[in-house]
Amino acid sequence: MNAFSRRGACPALSAPMQTGDGLLVRLNPVAGGPSSGGLSPKLLIGIAESALRHGNGIMEVTARGSLQIRGLTADSAALLAAEVDALGIAVRTGVPVETGPLAGIDPQEIADPRPMAEEIRVAVEEAGLTQRLGPKVSVIVDGGGQLTLDAVTADVRLRAVRADTASRWLVSVAGDGRTAKRLTVADEDAARDIAVAALRMVAEKGRDAHTRDLSGRQLESLASWHSTAPPSVLPDISPSRGEINGFDAGFSTTPEIGETIGDSAISPLEGEMSGRTEGGASRKPIGLFPLAGETFALGIGLPYGSIPADKIIALAKSALALGTTEIRLAPGRALLFLGQPATANQPLQDTAATLGFVTSAADPRTRIAACPGAPACASGRIATRDIAETIATENADILDPSLTLHISGCAKGCAHPGPAALTLVGGENGAGLVVNATAKALPAGYRPGYDAARGIGRVAAVIRGARYQGETAAACLTRLGTAGIAETYQRAQPYQRK
Repeated sequence: MNAFSRRGACPALSAPMQTGDGLLVRLNPVAGGPSSGGLSPKLLIGIAESALRHGNGIMEVTARGSLQIRGLTADSAALLAAEVDALGIAVRTGVPVETGPLAGIDPQEIADPRPMAEEIRVAVEEAGLTQRLGPKVSVIVDGGGQLTLDAVTADVRLRAVRADTASRWLVSVAGDGRTAKRLTVADEDAARDIAVAALRMVAEKGRDAHTRDLSGRQLESLASWHSTAPPSVLPDISPSRGEINGFDAGFSTTPEIGETIGDSAISPLEGEMSGRTEGGASRKPIGLFPLAGETFALGIGLPYGSIPADKIIALAKSALALGTTEIRLAPGRALLFLGQPATANQPLQDTAATLGFVTSAADPRTRIAACPGAPACASGRIATRDIAETIATENADILDPSLTLHISGCAKGCAHPGPAALTLVGGENGAGLVVNATAKALPAGYRPGYDAARGIGRVAAVIRGARYQGETAAACLTRLGTAGIAETYQRAQPYQRK
C-alpha cells in the first residue's frame, strides 16, 4: 500500500492512485455472479460508511461501472482495504473480462455472456497472460439485450448476434461498439480462441501495448481463425436486436489503425440513428428494465458519476426497507436495484430524486460528461462539476439527445474519450472550447474557467435563436460553424440569462 500506482494504471483497491484530493481506489465487486457487480444493500452501506470514515466522503460509479472512493491517505487506504475484506466482498482481479449489468437475467439477451466470459478468464490465467498485459487491457462479452456495452471501449469485444436459429459471436478489436474493427463472426469456441489469441499477440508487444497496436497481418490472421460461414449469408434483420445486416466478410490485408475492416460494417443501431433513449445502444441505465416473472431492475444514476457517501447510505437504507435484495454497478455511472416488489420502485425513485440522484434518462445531466476536474484531480485546470451543474440548470433545453457536452479538466479527456458536439477543456489559457472533436483537439476559443458556463450560455442562446423548426441542437451547431460558435463563446459583453 506504500507504492502508489502511476498515472495510466488502474487505481485498484490494492494500488491506490494519487489525485488532487488524496488517494483514489477502485472496487469491482463480483458478488452475485461472474462480473455482475452485485452487492446487497447492507454491503453497499458498509462500503459507504467506510468511505466516510477513511476518505473525503465522495463516491463515484465510473463509465465502466466501477466503484471509486476518493480522498484517502496511505494509512486510511489500508484501513479501507481491511474493512472491505472484512465485509467479505469479492473484488475482480486479473485481466478485466466484462459482461453487462443484467447479464444472465435479461430476457431480451441473445445469449448469456457469463459462461463465455468465464472461459476467457480461465484461458487467460492458464496462458500466463495476466502479468504480461497492461492494467488497461480489457475484454467485453456482450450478450445484447436492454443494456449493451456499446459505449465501453475494450481491446477485444465479443457480441452475441443471431444467425438463423442459432446465436454466434461478432468478434471485434480496439474500440467501442461503433469504432471497433470487426474481425469475424464465429461460434462460441472459435470466438473464445480468437479473443485469447488476440491477447497473446498484445502480450508479445509488451505491457504498454493494446490491440490497436496489432499489425494488419495479425488482424487478418485473427479474422480467418476458425471463422464460420461468411456473415454475408446471415439474414438481413433488425440491428437493434444485435442481428447482422449487410456485414461484408471481406478483410483488407493492410488495414491502418482507425480504419474499419471490410467494405461495410454492421448497421448503425436504430437508437443511434434516431437519437432515441428508449432502446438500442443509446439507452441509458436509468429507469425500469423488465426482467423475468414481472419483476424489474430499477436504474438510478449518479450525477456526473459522483455523489456524497451519506446519500448512497440513505438510498441503500431506503432500498433495504423496500425489499431490494441486490444493487449492481452499471456502466454509464448508475446503480441497478433488483429484487424489490414492483410497488417499491416509485417510492425508491422518489427518495433518489430527493437525494439528488438522476432518476430520468431525460435529465439534462445525462447529456454532460464531466470528469472530477479541479481540485479533485491534480491534472484538472477547471472546476468541471460546478460548470456542468450550472449549464444543466440554465440551458437544459439545448441538451437534447443529439448533443453531447463534454467538460474536461485537462486535454486527456478521461470522461469522454470520443468526439463531442461541444467540449470545454481546461488549460493554461482557461477553458477552451472545442467543437465537434475530442478534448485533445486545439480549442477554437478560450474563456476564463470561472466564466465558462456563461460562455456556453451564450452559445445556447444563439442555438435557440437560429434553430430551424425540427432541427436538432447538434445539427444547428454544425450549420453555424466552428468560427461563429467560438466567437460567440468568447464574446465579452454582458450576457442576459434567458
